[in-house]
Amino acid sequence: MTGTLTIVGLGPGNEAFITPEAQGAIDRATDIVGYIPYVKRIAPRDGLTLHASDNRVEIDRSIHALEMATEGKQVVVVSSGDPGVFAMASAVFEALEDGIRDHPEWAALDIQVVPGITAMLAASAACGAPLGHDFCAINLSDNLKPFALVEHRLRHAARGDFAMGFYNPRSKSRPTQFGQVLDILREELTPDHMIIFARAVSTDEQAINIQRLGDATPDMADMRTVVLVGNSGTHVIEGTVIVNTPRSQMDWVPS
Repeated sequence: MTGTLTIVGLGPGNEAFITPEAQGAIDRATDIVGYIPYVKRIAPRDGLTLHASDNRVEIDRSIHALEMATEGKQVVVVSSGDPGVFAMASAVFEALEDGIRDHPEWAALDIQVVPGITAMLAASAACGAPLGHDFCAINLSDNLKPFALVEHRLRHAARGDFAMGFYNPRSKSRPTQFGQVLDILREELTPDHMIIFARAVSTDEQAINIQRLGDATPDMADMRTVVLVGNSGTHVIEGTVIVNTPRSQMDWVPS
């Protein structure tokens, strides 16, 4: 049997958000590879081997998946959300590129990426349409890039009046950096800019906290939180709790 390697997204948490294409790949798999909490979302069955590993071994995990696919197995690498957004698709291709000279057989593998619903989009849908116009996504973790680069991109996104989605805002190992992020935003934006903290989005524990930037505090975010920052036109529709960013921005003038 010819091996395959499929990289899928499991969505933000609700099993209903797993696409039929992703579920089909999981159903056909002989081996599932991924970070421990994501592999736990896969139901055990006969003929399926689950390979769970720690969060900071993405390249080792990818090499293992490539090796098993070369052996003829039907391998699925799982990520949360979308596998191409701060997730395993890039890690697999990095391992492929670094190892292909020593493993030329990897070039012949059938490798596919199956898209999923990323947490930023689920968070946006949960509160309305705060990403209704131009937006960007920034991973606030400095595990794979210096925090100075985070600051640089953050300032320029704010100056460009983008709505923004932040992943990995605050963790036990990075307890202070999100405070620095809020300080930068306050330097570049007005206190009335909207900021949304969407925790455990799409799950039974979902909590949506809509704030003014001037009232936001670092403890409103953790690693289960996606943070959305509106642009200059983002607002709550009067009489509702619906957040909207108008599609028309024709009255915006650069400062």
